[in-house]
Parts: sequence; C-alpha cells; structure tokens
Amino acid sequence: MSDRFVEGVELFNRGRFFDAHEAWEDVWRDSTGEERRWLQGLVQIAVALHHESTGNAEGARSVLARAIENLEGCFALRGIDVWELREELRKVQSQLAAQAKLKRFEIRWTDR
Repeated sequence: MSDRFVEGVELFNRGRFFDAHEAWEDVWRDSTGEERRWLQGLVQIAVALHHESTGNAEGARSVLARAIENLEGCFALRGIDVWELREELRKVQSQLAAQAKLKRFEIRWTDR
C-alpha cells in the first residue's frame, strides 16, 4: 500500500483535511480505472471538509455530493470500508443542510 495513501488517512483522522487531500491526490495521479474514480471521491471528501472548516458551506455541500457520486459502486478501497464511509458522509450532508456543527468522524481502515 502506498505510504501517501496511509499518510492521507492519518492526516484526515487528525482533521488536517487540506494535507490529506494533497497526499491522496498524489496517489490518485498514479491510479487507473475505477480505483482512480474512487480515489477522486476520497480526495473530494477531504476537500469538502476543508471547505467547511474555512466557512465555505456551499462549496462543502457541492464537493461532498460529487464525492459520494464518485464512490458509487465501491464497497472497499485499500482497506477502507466505503459502505460505512458513505453512511458517515450522509450524516455530514444532513449536518451541512441543517447548518449544524459537523460531528467529527474518522475513516476506519485496515492496513492491507
């Protein structure tokens, strides 16, 4: 597994969304096929949460919707349970729609 992928998960889980996006984008650039689209979705999640952290709720909602769409059909990605992740993202969507403070969550994954 790519060190940058693992680094991205760790950064995300520490709330460093911009840095997570940068790490995952490096992995995305070298990917192909469906995995490339799914990695793009992961990058977009980090971008969306970065937008939210800087007060750009509209940007967060828009990018998050695209992220969820890009993760369609993916159930696991490099040790991430994407089904569980999508459930968390739906909660984030609801919180954004209600203009509520986001409840922090971590991406759970297993090192493969």
